Amino acid sequence: MAEEKFIPNLKRKYREEVAPELYKDFNFKSKMEVPALEKIVVSVGIGDAITNKKLLDAAVKELEQITGQHVVRTKARKSIANFKLREGMEIGAMVTLRGDNMWFFLERLICIALPRVKDFRGVKPNAFDGHGNYSLGITEQIIFPEIDFDKIERISGLNVAIVTTAKTDEEGFALLKKLGMPFSK
Repeated sequence: MAEEKFIPNLKRKYREEVAPELYKDFNFKSKMEVPALEKIVVSVGIGDAITNKKLLDAAVKELEQITGQHVVRTKARKSIANFKLREGMEIGAMVTLRGDNMWFFLERLICIALPRVKDFRGVKPNAFDGHGNYSLGITEQIIFPEIDFDKIERISGLNVAIVTTAKTDEEGFALLKKLGMPFSK
């Protein structure tokens, strides 16, 4: 007996509702032209990791809890004397989400984490890069329910880059809007 694989809710919504609507709205000639999510990159930079390695270890652990995936530590590309930074020092962490993990993370971000932001009025609609990709800055990692508030070293921010196959910002905006991204007016 073949076992059916679970499909994330947001992915199902994209396939059944969003993609056909975008196909009609933008008059694409082929279904392959419809914008889709390619990957989501979540990164954190810890400038104080130069002097205190425990902060970076804590940030890596928290990022793994949030994304549910192994995290890669990032190193400085060049030395900067004013910041006492040397080439090759570990100063941040990042994780690239693809496939079902990407859909699960985006659904948790939109439905659970962003509404928990204090005085939330929506995300800025002008943070597109010109090629349909969206960047979002989160000021506190504690908005994610996976983080235990009592065990955090310090409050730090995250960068979330949503990479799409859209060719223009309008297509990328329409894709994210239809997926439920709460853009401000």
